[in-house]
Amino acid sequence: MAKPNYAFEKRQKEIAKRKKKEEKRLQKAGVNDSKPQDVQPTSGNDDKAATTGNT
Repeated sequence: MAKPNYAFEKRQKEIAKRKKKEEKRLQKAGVNDSKPQDVQPTSGNDDKAATTGNT
């Protein structure tokens, strides 16, 4: 008989817990944020790329 892989089961539970927590966080952020997503500012990664190109 095969031996149970408890480490795998624990890892899967942790991943599921993290995913559920992230979904809750996004849902709460959506409730508090009444602005459409088109209006929100762009990420900082775009600014970094533009500044490094000016060198």
